[in-house]
Amino acid sequence: MADLLLELFSEEIPARMQRKAGDDLKKLVTDALVDAGITYASAAAFSTPRRLTLTIDGLLKESPNTREERKGPRTDAPEKALDGFLRATGLNKDQLETRDDKKGQVYFAVIEKTGRPASDIIAEIVPNVIRNFPWPKSMRWGAGNLRWVRPLHSILCVLSDDDGNEVVSFDVDGIESSNLTAGHRFHAPQWFSVNNFENYRAELKKSYVILDPVERGEHIWEDAKNMAFAQGLELVEDAGLLAEVSGLVEWPVVLMGDIADDFKDLPPEVLITSMKEHQKFFSVKNPKKGRIEKFVTVANRETADQGATILAGNQKVLFARLSDAKFFWENDLRVSMDDMAAKLSNVTFHNKLGTQSERIERIAALAGELAPIVGADKDAAIKAAQIAKADLSSEMVYEFPELQGVMGRYYALAAGQGADIADACVEHYSPLGPNDDVPTSPVSVSVALADKIDTLTGFWAIDEKPTGSKDPFALRRAALGVIRLVLENDVRVNLGKIFEWGLIAHRSPRPNPKDEDDYTGLDKDMNLLSFFHDRLKVFLRDKGISHDIIDACLAMPNNDDFVLLVKRAEALQAFIKTDDGENLLQGFKRANNILTAEEKKDGVSYELDPDLKFAEDDAERELFAALDTAAKSIAPAIKSEDFAAAMQGMATLRTPIDAFFTAVQVNSENQMVRRNRLCLLNRIRNVMAQVADFTLIEG
Repeated sequence: MADLLLELFSEEIPARMQRKAGDDLKKLVTDALVDAGITYASAAAFSTPRRLTLTIDGLLKESPNTREERKGPRTDAPEKALDGFLRATGLNKDQLETRDDKKGQVYFAVIEKTGRPASDIIAEIVPNVIRNFPWPKSMRWGAGNLRWVRPLHSILCVLSDDDGNEVVSFDVDGIESSNLTAGHRFHAPQWFSVNNFENYRAELKKSYVILDPVERGEHIWEDAKNMAFAQGLELVEDAGLLAEVSGLVEWPVVLMGDIADDFKDLPPEVLITSMKEHQKFFSVKNPKKGRIEKFVTVANRETADQGATILAGNQKVLFARLSDAKFFWENDLRVSMDDMAAKLSNVTFHNKLGTQSERIERIAALAGELAPIVGADKDAAIKAAQIAKADLSSEMVYEFPELQGVMGRYYALAAGQGADIADACVEHYSPLGPNDDVPTSPVSVSVALADKIDTLTGFWAIDEKPTGSKDPFALRRAALGVIRLVLENDVRVNLGKIFEWGLIAHRSPRPNPKDEDDYTGLDKDMNLLSFFHDRLKVFLRDKGISHDIIDACLAMPNNDDFVLLVKRAEALQAFIKTDDGENLLQGFKRANNILTAEEKKDGVSYELDPDLKFAEDDAERELFAALDTAAKSIAPAIKSEDFAAAMQGMATLRTPIDAFFTAVQVNSENQMVRRNRLCLLNRIRNVMAQVADFTLIEG
């Protein structure tokens, strides 16, 4: 067995490209090796700003010998068929064998290939990978034709085993492979030779290069966290920024700098965002004051003055950036939120759905209708909706779009609005994803629901619905947001009616949403409800409720009350998993199958009430009694939404149904008895149908 070490050394690779480039290098090389018959034990890729490295352990030293037989055309086939077979196999006619076949004699080709040394195979694979590497962007330099993300300087390619090591020799556009690499650009630029991966990694560290990006990230985080802790401060976590900064340095040197007093009273989010976007700085917070008071930057070298010059330069640039942010903040505070919102009349939301101002008007009206349903003050909900998106016209959000909502909250508080209205400015965008927090404040819930429902009904009204994997307006995400808002806040609402109101609001001129006679929705509200049901199925399946249970509950009345629907589905799922539930389901299916078959054969429906006087067997009479008792207990339980009690009522049917099918022949020769028993089976179906449509449960 042998080990391969490959390094592609270049000018600085953009941080955002490094991880994928490492993954691509690993996949391309290992796939090609396996295709060539060279298997391996393990492989790992690493990246720094100036190098991509691949190490592969446990390689076969040579590919195995192979022997392949291919059946060709018959010996009396046209010459063209034979010529094609010869070209495909790479043999001549004299090298073919003639063998007897069912249809006569045919040609056979026996292709034998002798194994090749791994070094020869690698020398073919690596140049091909380099020339066809899938960089998002690449460049040419000098007089060569090679394209790489940045100028490629050297290629290290070494194959090693217990007996020593060798350079795998090849040439890519004048760059010859070797066993040489260089260390840190400033601290150790000298070239040095390596023998294997462990030697390579150790020598790089001596030369001020930490090869593993994970190790660099851990080093940065621990140093920065300790610096902050030593001053009674906290480092603001940002995994994305940490990953990016780890890709900017080979030898991370963590430095902490001060933020001028002029800027410490800016909203923390402004400082965090500005420093992250413009300087790639980490923010350091004073936990007692809640302010951002310092920053952490990561240099790529050590200096004699302990980074003082670097920090001075960074602080100078930061002062200019934060001065801009302060200017935006102070200018925005001079504008009332109503004036901010008025500017949105010049901003188009969608060419078929009007301006942002028109959208805000619809959201405010719907939020007012939803407010009493979710327990919010109607006036507060309307006001929150009217200003929730006002900050979209602010200078700060124009500069930092990711601060939408966050700045709205600050501007609302500065304008004297209550905390519930201010919080709605930021919370109405939530939840943005499956793991995002769901707002619980009633005002926020009403505006968040109105915002998402307006989006969905608007795009439904203009027939811009998701198709397949395409969802350009994120309507699936909006629907999931509505579902989570409703379920996690236990909002009892018939969404079908709300969708109807939303669709009405997109008509021009807009009628009164409560005037049902003036609504011609062309079933779009039901179409939208079906879309929601599909989203709800996905949501509940992730929570362990099977699709057939969901379908059985969706078939029941009020299936647009999702809180009711989920309570029913959860109780039914739990019941079906019990022995009573499983056996009762089988009994139901037997009853339903017999009844369905006989109704089809007879051409009639056995929907009349069965009569006890025609019962001939004790098991039959006991089933009559059990169905009467169950019906009386299930109906009030369903009405009071006590689905656990409804399931208990159904559970009492298991034994009498089993006993009935054991003792009684449904298709009696006495036609009166037969009809009565079929009506009794229909009674089973009707009693259980109070809970769910059991015909849709697979069992």
